[in-house]
Amino acid sequence: MKNILFVLFLIVLIGCKTETKVESISIKDDVVFLASDELEGRQTGSDGEKAAANYIASRFKSLGLTAKGTEDYFQAFSFKPKTDPHQEVNYTVKDGDSTITGTNVIGFLDNEAENTIIIGAHYDHLGYGAEGSLFRGESQEIHNGADDNASGVAVLLNLAMKLKEKNTGNNYLFMAFSGEEMGLLGSNYFTKNPTIDLSKANYMINMDMVGRLKQDSTLAVYGVGTSPILKQVVKANNSKFKVIENESGVGPSDHTSFYNSDIPVLHFFTGQHEDYHKPGDDFEKLNYEGMEIISSYIFDIISDLDDNGKLAFRKTKNESEDVPRFKVGLGVIPDYLYDGKGMRIDGVSEDKPAQKAGLQKGDIVVKLGDSLVTDMMSYMRALSTFDNGDTTKVTVKRGEDEVEAVIEF
Repeated sequence: MKNILFVLFLIVLIGCKTETKVESISIKDDVVFLASDELEGRQTGSDGEKAAANYIASRFKSLGLTAKGTEDYFQAFSFKPKTDPHQEVNYTVKDGDSTITGTNVIGFLDNEAENTIIIGAHYDHLGYGAEGSLFRGESQEIHNGADDNASGVAVLLNLAMKLKEKNTGNNYLFMAFSGEEMGLLGSNYFTKNPTIDLSKANYMINMDMVGRLKQDSTLAVYGVGTSPILKQVVKANNSKFKVIENESGVGPSDHTSFYNSDIPVLHFFTGQHEDYHKPGDDFEKLNYEGMEIISSYIFDIISDLDDNGKLAFRKTKNESEDVPRFKVGLGVIPDYLYDGKGMRIDGVSEDKPAQKAGLQKGDIVVKLGDSLVTDMMSYMRALSTFDNGDTTKVTVKRGEDEVEAVIEF
């Protein structure tokens, strides 16, 4: 109760502040609030998630966005958690055990235009370590999810401030989704129960984990193949980043729900890290200057597309269909933004084969067993050939040296 009262006090305080000067709230201010211990990790259906939803709604209101939920700014959806990962989620439920209610938060900037750009980011996270947590400690700890995905919501709010009274060739629908960590539930629900005419949706921009831009300024932009013009626009407006492009509109975040509804998408991502889905994902570790630059880059892309009318949608190859199935794991976090030869390790999990073999963060896997590793896909293919109990050799580049180690799965 004490935590929720504190949260409500902060929401009132923010509300008073924003009535006088919206610009005084920074990207960092939004992240610090959303990733605070008081919100207890924002797990879907929790008091912390509701407090976060109220905060985002108050920010939408202060920015002059009109409510576009089913009830004010909110769109509630109730569901029963899936027992089989391949089954469809059941949104049609009755009151009773096992029912969870999540809440999307939706604001609208009406420029009286023909089409609407959807800008989204999920705000839910893992609470005290729900399914999906990679933390292996003995006691429960709050997973604050500063990068995942308070960062995306903070950039969304910054974009709303930038787009107010600018680029009037489209309307803008700003959406903070819940249920993403449980399987893209909030975005999926919205596409099946939209509060606007989805046939008038121009394209969708998604930001998920945009808070840890590295020194080499690598930024992943997915979905560039979902409309013929997107690759050109992403390139033409870039002067700050080493952009890693991916054409596919399918991926493990909310843009997938819109791509599956035949809407062009762009998804922005600064990469995974050792704190991913762990209690260490806190606000002190984010690159706030980098987030400001990402927000400006997305704004420039939107501005460039403002007079292009409704973008043509194009189906892309679903790379996830080619991903091999694994019986074992190496116990590492790959650097998904690495574009050199091999698979660079961005983190090593405790008590897993990689750590026991002496592999380190920064090592680049170039050979696994008899297979050469030239990129992420060749690494996954090589890994898929092993069973539990197998032993093999791995070769990594460590600086200028090549190091060989024995892996026991």
